[in-house]
Amino acid sequence: MSAGLRRPDPIRLVGLTLGYDRHPAIHHLDGTVRAGDLLALVGPNGAGKSTLLKGMVGEIRCLDGRIERAGPIAYMPQADEIDRSFPLSVMDLAGMGLWRRDGAWRSLGRRRRLIEAALAAVGLDGFEARPIGTLSGGQFRRALFARLILQDCPVLLLDEPFTGIDARTVDDLLALLRTWHAEGRTVVAALHDLGQVRDHFPTTLLLAREPVAWGPTGRVLTPENLARARNLSEAWDDSAPICAGPHASGAPAHDHGGHGVDAHHHHEDAA
Repeated sequence: MSAGLRRPDPIRLVGLTLGYDRHPAIHHLDGTVRAGDLLALVGPNGAGKSTLLKGMVGEIRCLDGRIERAGPIAYMPQADEIDRSFPLSVMDLAGMGLWRRDGAWRSLGRRRRLIEAALAAVGLDGFEARPIGTLSGGQFRRALFARLILQDCPVLLLDEPFTGIDARTVDDLLALLRTWHAEGRTVVAALHDLGQVRDHFPTTLLLAREPVAWGPTGRVLTPENLARARNLSEAWDDSAPICAGPHASGAPAHDHGGHGVDAHHHHEDAA
């Protein structure tokens, strides 16, 4: 992907509600993930970060509103969602990143050099034949990043990519995210470590089932916004049904939990 190449904004959220069994996990979210964004998703546990990423990549359907996508998207789920007991080698796992380009059954011989190069880029040269079940947490995360490299997508979504791994691996993988950002790719990552967010992510979306703030990280991660996110998360009614959208006739906006959302959460309105 050429550095500086201008692409359409890859993801637009319009009145979006996502959830399970008709109960919302994210409620009426509007905004645009811009081309080239390095965007952190943060919020309390259960705030809807993973749900939003799954919705963006199309793994779950919208309960209300819509998600507009432009171009291919690569997605890395949380590491504990992947069955590491399955008999795959590191090369097999990383090589899955070539499926979109080459198909699942292309001869490995034609792809070996690409896979070896991707594994070397994440510090796993020499690990090609290792079963994935024998890897440490950091090594396994490196293998998942190698798979992302091979997917070669303009948009990358990562769910808790640095949780439970050693500091050296975190530093190496953050450097890779910065490289992708410098190439003009769009990176969205759900994170818990606010220090990492402040140091490395210029844009942040703070969620608490509802959007609290979306914009430049310094303006989003204020004590007031973080306190509001905690309060919203504690007050949320998990059993609430889907309500009408915020622009529906006669329907109050943001009905669940009794909290409204300030207009400044829209990314388009952020200075």
